Amino acid sequence: MAFMMEKRRLELRDQTKEMFFHGWDNYLLHAFPYDELNPIKCTGRGSDKANPDNINVNDVLGDYSLTLVDTLDTLAILGPKEEFEKAVNLVLEHVSFDQDNKVQVFELNIRALGGLLSAHILATDPSLGYSLKNYKGGLLRLAIDLADRLVPAFQATNTGIPYPRVNLRHGVPPTETVETCTAGAGSLILEFGVLSRLTGDPRYETLAKRALMAIWNRRSKLNLLGNVINIQTGQWIHTASSTGAGIDSFFEYLLKSYVLFGEHEYLDMFEAAYDGLMRHVRDSTGYLYRNVHMSSGTLMSTWIDSLSSFMPGMQVLYGDLDAAIKGHLIHYNIWRRYHALPERFDFYQKVVDIGFYPLRPEFVESTYYLYQATKDPFYLHVGEMIVQDLNNRTRLPCGFATVGDVRTGRLEDRMESFLLSETLKYLYLLFDTDHPINKVDSNFVFTTEGHILPLSKQYLSPTYPEEEDPLDAASSTCSPYRPHTNYSTSYLLQPQSFDLTSVPYQPQTDYASELVGNAESSIRVAVPNGYCEAVNLRTHLYELTFGEDTRSKDRLRSPRLVELVGGFLTRSLSGLKMELVKRPKSEGGGYLITRG
Repeated sequence: MAFMMEKRRLELRDQTKEMFFHGWDNYLLHAFPYDELNPIKCTGRGSDKANPDNINVNDVLGDYSLTLVDTLDTLAILGPKEEFEKAVNLVLEHVSFDQDNKVQVFELNIRALGGLLSAHILATDPSLGYSLKNYKGGLLRLAIDLADRLVPAFQATNTGIPYPRVNLRHGVPPTETVETCTAGAGSLILEFGVLSRLTGDPRYETLAKRALMAIWNRRSKLNLLGNVINIQTGQWIHTASSTGAGIDSFFEYLLKSYVLFGEHEYLDMFEAAYDGLMRHVRDSTGYLYRNVHMSSGTLMSTWIDSLSSFMPGMQVLYGDLDAAIKGHLIHYNIWRRYHALPERFDFYQKVVDIGFYPLRPEFVESTYYLYQATKDPFYLHVGEMIVQDLNNRTRLPCGFATVGDVRTGRLEDRMESFLLSETLKYLYLLFDTDHPINKVDSNFVFTTEGHILPLSKQYLSPTYPEEEDPLDAASSTCSPYRPHTNYSTSYLLQPQSFDLTSVPYQPQTDYASELVGNAESSIRVAVPNGYCEAVNLRTHLYELTFGEDTRSKDRLRSPRLVELVGGFLTRSLSGLKMELVKRPKSEGGGYLITRG
């Protein structure tokens, strides 16, 4: 049985590599030097100069061969080295950021700047095994040029929080919005920090750190952050706090900045932020991470988004494996239900809210991290499920297409660069268990775009206590994983079978399945104590009666108050303001009106 699983793992590794080169070769053949591949028309996609208001395009695309730049380090990892060297030479010959295009600072930072820096480090450091003999540092020079074009976004703001967009040639447009999201402004420190360390120019790291601190210093008393902020006034525009879109990578970059740079202030900030998430954003079951008000912790909406599936991977890096396993099961069961991860899922209605899936990597990333931490073959099964669904639902003769609606399988004509930069990279590393990257024991990180950033000790600032090695401190964050219960061994990968219900039989697996309304039942594996019953998650409805209507004898009625997982929700309560809190058993249980 073990031999069969090992054989299947190697088959999946090779299949993932073939998928990558199917997308990559079609990009080079049909789309280069454009930014992206249109896999249905089999053409290239660039910036939409004819329609400059098309933000969906211009946020990312800027006529600088985005997919090429974003994919460099994936080519190094998958090999052969000749493909990596060929791509580096294509960048040096054809890529220019001197473009009259408005682009998003955050996206260029994580995709282009991160891609250039990662490839430069790999190409120059012989100890990593990817160095190129004839490489002369051209990628770093391009990175400096790009960063200098992003710097105007940080200038002329009262807070130090950058503008969300710049024109690569002319700086910040006069009509540019002063509203930006937390992730966009607070997730620049890894790339800008590495650029400063490599060049000796502190400017970039100073600007990025000032922006990060400006966001952090405006947190609520609950250590929660809002989603959208005014860069000039520092006032929060959108006060929803979550782990999803608009805020996700802020937490990720706090933790990874500590791992990469070894500076304890980043860990202190992360731990305070993480405590706020665990206390106020995570629901009482420990499975869901909700949208709540940053000042009160009260529920603001009943959906979770696909970007929040990065959270289990970050929790693995921090060492909170129990929380990571639970959160991952939610997204696993959503994927299992729809064969992809919808952009938004309503956990109250248990239905898709927004059905779009642009081949995002976050769920794959967390699966990879969990396998690295636990070596549980269940996560290989999850990866196999993803590979099969990508091939069966999104693969076309000319690449891979975005899923316009996971419910119908409708496809859209776009292959975003992160499919090659992240999604297929994490899948390959998941199955290639002996890959050198999986054995590196140092302060390297994957950025939020999946770019590898190792940083040798010569670039670290001695801001940590002299008696403590920052690399040792970072690596000691995680403790060895010791599962509380044994996983079933009946779900070993089979060469001819892809049974999506073949998962470890665990009470939390059934619980997560029930939370998302997944009708498929898990395999029932005989255990000494018999079968575990899945928790019955019944919704409780409350009707509140209050006040007298002087115009009739009827009493006024509020709308129904719906108890959700981890909170209550109602559309309005005319004439009454109150807050209901579920008390823990240690305090007598029941519901308490805390504000009226």
